[in-house]
Amino acid sequence: MATNGTPIILKDRAQALAHYPHGRIANGMIYVSGISSRRLDNTYEGVKENADGTFELDIKSQTKAVIENINVILQSKGASLANIVDMTIFLTDMKDYGAMNQVYNEYFDAETGPSRTCVGVLTLPSPKLLIEIKAIALAP
Repeated sequence: MATNGTPIILKDRAQALAHYPHGRIANGMIYVSGISSRRLDNTYEGVKENADGTFELDIKSQTKAVIENINVILQSKGASLANIVDMTIFLTDMKDYGAMNQVYNEYFDAETGPSRTCVGVLTLPSPKLLIEIKAIALAP
Protein backbone atom coordinates (compact mmCIF):
# COMPACT_ATOMS: atom_id res chain seq x y z
CA MET A 1 0.00 0.00 0.00
CA ALA A 2 1.25 3.47 -0.89
CA THR A 3 1.50 6.09 1.82
CA ASN A 4 -1.63 7.73 0.39
CA GLY A 5 -3.77 4.59 0.50
CA THR A 6 -4.68 1.87 -1.99
CA PRO A 7 -5.46 2.70 -5.62
CA ILE A 8 -8.57 1.45 -7.40
CA ILE A 9 -7.84 0.77 -11.06
CA LEU A 10 -10.45 -1.17 -13.02
CA LYS A 11 -9.43 -2.75 -16.31
CA ASP A 12 -13.03 -2.90 -17.59
CA ARG A 13 -13.61 0.87 -17.30
CA ALA A 14 -12.29 3.76 -19.37
CA GLN A 15 -8.69 4.31 -18.36
CA ALA A 16 -7.41 7.61 -17.00
CA LEU A 17 -5.88 9.98 -19.54
CA ALA A 18 -2.99 10.67 -17.14
CA HIS A 19 -1.39 8.80 -14.25
CA TYR A 20 -4.18 8.56 -11.66
CA PRO A 21 -6.49 5.79 -10.47
CA HIS A 22 -10.27 5.55 -10.74
CA GLY A 23 -10.26 6.05 -7.00
CA ARG A 24 -8.24 5.61 -3.85
CA ILE A 25 -9.04 4.03 -0.49
CA ALA A 26 -7.52 5.78 2.53
CA ASN A 27 -8.47 5.97 6.20
CA GLY A 28 -11.79 4.19 5.74
CA MET A 29 -12.88 6.38 2.83
CA ILE A 30 -13.12 5.83 -0.92
CA TYR A 31 -12.15 8.88 -2.97
CA VAL A 32 -13.49 8.50 -6.53
CA SER A 33 -11.69 10.56 -9.18
CA GLY A 34 -13.67 12.80 -11.50
CA ILE A 35 -15.72 10.39 -13.62
CA SER A 36 -17.31 11.02 -17.02
CA SER A 37 -19.55 9.06 -19.37
CA ARG A 38 -16.51 7.77 -21.30
CA ARG A 39 -16.60 4.07 -22.12
CA LEU A 40 -13.73 1.57 -22.30
CA ASP A 41 -13.51 2.07 -26.09
CA ASN A 42 -13.16 5.87 -25.58
CA THR A 43 -16.64 6.64 -26.90
CA TYR A 44 -19.12 8.51 -24.72
CA GLU A 45 -22.61 7.72 -23.52
CA GLY A 46 -24.99 10.56 -24.38
CA VAL A 47 -23.15 11.62 -27.54
CA LYS A 48 -24.57 11.19 -31.03
CA GLU A 49 -22.44 12.16 -34.02
CA ASN A 50 -24.32 13.70 -36.92
CA ALA A 51 -23.43 13.19 -40.59
CA ASP A 52 -22.01 16.71 -40.76
CA GLY A 53 -19.52 16.00 -37.94
CA THR A 54 -21.42 17.91 -35.26
CA PHE A 55 -22.58 16.24 -32.07
CA GLU A 56 -25.83 16.05 -30.13
CA LEU A 57 -25.13 15.86 -26.41
CA ASP A 58 -27.65 14.48 -23.91
CA ILE A 59 -27.18 15.59 -20.29
CA LYS A 60 -29.61 12.99 -18.96
CA SER A 61 -27.83 10.07 -20.62
CA GLN A 62 -24.44 11.42 -19.57
CA THR A 63 -25.56 11.95 -15.97
CA LYS A 64 -26.94 8.42 -15.72
CA ALA A 65 -23.75 6.95 -17.22
CA VAL A 66 -21.53 8.91 -14.83
CA ILE A 67 -23.49 7.79 -11.76
CA GLU A 68 -23.49 4.19 -13.00
CA ASN A 69 -19.72 4.37 -13.63
CA ILE A 70 -19.19 5.63 -10.07
CA ASN A 71 -21.38 2.80 -8.77
CA VAL A 72 -19.24 0.19 -10.57
CA ILE A 73 -16.08 1.64 -9.02
CA LEU A 74 -17.64 1.56 -5.55
CA GLN A 75 -19.02 -1.96 -6.05
CA SER A 76 -15.54 -3.19 -6.91
CA LYS A 77 -14.66 -2.46 -3.27
CA GLY A 78 -17.89 -3.73 -1.72
CA ALA A 79 -19.55 -0.32 -1.49
CA SER A 80 -22.46 1.27 -3.37
CA LEU A 81 -24.01 4.65 -4.07
CA ALA A 82 -25.52 4.45 -0.56
CA ASN A 83 -21.99 4.80 0.87
CA ILE A 84 -21.38 8.18 -0.78
CA VAL A 85 -20.91 10.97 1.74
CA ASP A 86 -20.15 13.86 -0.61
CA MET A 87 -20.31 14.58 -4.35
CA THR A 88 -19.00 17.39 -6.50
CA ILE A 89 -20.70 17.84 -9.87
CA PHE A 90 -19.11 19.82 -12.69
CA LEU A 91 -21.40 21.09 -15.48
CA THR A 92 -20.20 22.86 -18.62
CA ASP A 93 -23.52 24.71 -18.84
CA MET A 94 -25.79 25.49 -15.90
CA LYS A 95 -28.80 25.34 -18.25
CA ASP A 96 -28.40 21.56 -17.81
CA TYR A 97 -28.86 21.83 -14.02
CA GLY A 98 -32.57 20.91 -14.03
CA ALA A 99 -32.22 17.92 -16.35
CA MET A 100 -29.17 16.68 -14.43
CA ASN A 101 -31.16 16.94 -11.18
CA GLN A 102 -34.00 14.89 -12.67
CA VAL A 103 -31.62 11.97 -13.19
CA TYR A 104 -29.72 12.58 -9.93
CA ASN A 105 -32.99 12.44 -7.99
CA GLU A 106 -33.65 8.94 -9.38
CA TYR A 107 -30.59 7.74 -7.42
CA PHE A 108 -30.54 9.91 -4.29
CA ASP A 109 -32.88 11.58 -1.80
CA ALA A 110 -32.31 14.30 0.78
CA GLU A 111 -32.57 11.97 3.79
CA THR A 112 -30.00 9.36 2.75
CA GLY A 113 -28.14 10.95 -0.15
CA PRO A 114 -24.75 12.65 0.00
CA SER A 115 -24.01 16.28 0.58
CA ARG A 116 -23.41 17.89 -2.81
CA THR A 117 -21.84 20.80 -4.60
CA CYS A 118 -22.54 21.65 -8.24
CA VAL A 119 -20.33 24.09 -10.10
CA GLY A 120 -20.28 25.44 -13.63
CA VAL A 121 -16.99 25.02 -15.46
CA LEU A 122 -15.77 26.43 -18.74
CA THR A 123 -14.88 23.05 -20.21
CA LEU A 124 -14.08 19.42 -19.41
CA PRO A 125 -11.35 17.20 -20.95
CA SER A 126 -13.48 16.54 -24.06
CA PRO A 127 -15.88 18.91 -25.83
CA LYS A 128 -18.29 15.95 -25.88
CA LEU A 129 -18.66 16.06 -22.10
CA LEU A 130 -21.39 18.02 -20.35
CA ILE A 131 -20.77 16.60 -16.86
CA GLU A 132 -18.14 15.09 -14.59
CA ILE A 133 -18.67 13.95 -11.00
CA LYS A 134 -16.25 13.12 -8.19
CA ALA A 135 -17.37 11.39 -5.01
CA ILE A 136 -16.24 10.50 -1.50
CA ALA A 137 -17.72 7.39 0.09
CA LEU A 138 -17.36 5.41 3.29
CA ALA A 139 -15.52 2.15 2.71
CA PRO A 140 -17.52 -0.82 4.03
